[in-house]
Amino acid sequence: MNSMDNSVERILESYQRYGGINLEESSNFPNSENVIKVLKDVQSLIFPGYFIAEALDAQTLRFVTGERVNRIVSVLTREIQKALVYVVKDSAVEKSHCFSLAEKTAVSLIDEIPEIRRKVGLDVQAAYEGDPAAKSTEEVTVSYPGLEAIVVYRVAHFLERNGVPVIPRIMTEYAHSKTGIDINPGAKIGESFFIDHGTGVVIGETCVIGNNVKIYQGVTLGALSVKKELMNKKRHPTIEDNVTIYANATILGGETVIGRDCVIGGNTWVTKSVPPGTTLTQSGS
Repeated sequence: MNSMDNSVERILESYQRYGGINLEESSNFPNSENVIKVLKDVQSLIFPGYFIAEALDAQTLRFVTGERVNRIVSVLTREIQKALVYVVKDSAVEKSHCFSLAEKTAVSLIDEIPEIRRKVGLDVQAAYEGDPAAKSTEEVTVSYPGLEAIVVYRVAHFLERNGVPVIPRIMTEYAHSKTGIDINPGAKIGESFFIDHGTGVVIGETCVIGNNVKIYQGVTLGALSVKKELMNKKRHPTIEDNVTIYANATILGGETVIGRDCVIGGNTWVTKSVPPGTTLTQSGS
């Protein structure tokens, strides 16, 4: 037993020496588990009855929705407050101000749910129409990893756009770990977006994607350089409307624009802009 006690003491000593502790206080970092619980609740607001085993009917839907909304606002407010306090550093005034901002942002996410549902509905339809293997939009909703990654991105992007630090990245990295699709929450993605298969897709922070874009597995929309001093620069490409990008294509650079109606073939490497209406294959790259 003494040996076990000594091990505990050594672990506690390492906490003091090396840090890396996240205590349950508003001045500390957001808790990943709480953020993921919120995300799952939001996903169930977007698709009620699809992902959580619950008995829903016309009578219970209002109650379940209200309960879920209140839980999201409560937990998300607390986690956003932690993130804001961490960024601005500590004082009683800042904590009070950050709580107010956090609550306002959590409520604004709830207000945005109908619009997120509209956009996600278009993404579902794009997947159904773009994949001959899809038998129904319901099948797309419950089983397509590309759609799950897009749904999480749309929630995280709203929070990112509203100045929430850390939490959007926790959400998209959770989706990344589940689906193999890495979408930075800072990317700007238009409507009717479809990722087919999806494994290995990477979409960088400053990427801009238009409407009706379809990409396949292994596509990278990345940067030419990862130097830290470029963090506030546009490093990732712009993909205009109605573009299809096939498997394992790599498109790099903040000044690279893939024009509307282009088709980018599989395994191509693109570092320069491509005019609208172009079909680019490996032999022509």
